[in-house]
Amino acid sequence: MAYQLFYSPGACSLAVHIVLEELGQPFDLRLVSTADGSTKTAEYLAFNPKGRVPVLLIPGESQPLTELPAIVTYLARRHPKGGLLPNDPLAEARCHEWLAWLVGWVHGMGFGELWRPERFSADSTTHAAIRSNGETLIHDGFQRIEDLLTEQTHTQTLGYTLVDPFLLVLYRWGEKIGMPMGRPYPIWTARMRDVVARPAVARALDKEGVNVPEIAVGQ
Repeated sequence: MAYQLFYSPGACSLAVHIVLEELGQPFDLRLVSTADGSTKTAEYLAFNPKGRVPVLLIPGESQPLTELPAIVTYLARRHPKGGLLPNDPLAEARCHEWLAWLVGWVHGMGFGELWRPERFSADSTTHAAIRSNGETLIHDGFQRIEDLLTEQTHTQTLGYTLVDPFLLVLYRWGEKIGMPMGRPYPIWTARMRDVVARPAVARALDKEGVNVPEIAVGQ
């Protein structure tokens, strides 16, 4: 039996899609677009009351698994030969440290405020200020990503792990909101260029019909 991944093209679920491709395990894709309201239908909410993606159905397991960090950690642990989590406990903890911050702060707060201000206030008159704050959080977060990757490039402390697919998701989102990515973030861009060159990543991008323009044109 195969895993089933409920995803929306280019959403955070892309990171799980990439991990599945990297591990070479059989899986089926189930499209539930966040753009057309598919994740808010009664049918989907009955299945996943959180109303979001990703969701992973595990063969032989009755309950779906949700939340990106939980899913990618499970997959990396379940299939350790894929090498997506380091064996060293501290190095593994660093991966979880990355994911917790990227998902909770840069994604949840930064892009959450920018794209979903209604999650933070029911008062529509505050939404412009919330979006503005989200942009600030994103810019600050992206600079922190660049700084951390620069440190790790110098010390060679982090190879390709389950963190990289989500770094690619955030990089794409930066492009999507019109941020220049290449020159302001050269280390991040170079790392993502290597990531996009991986066959598993290319397959996932192709299947979802998304790309990374800044890397594609080599800027």
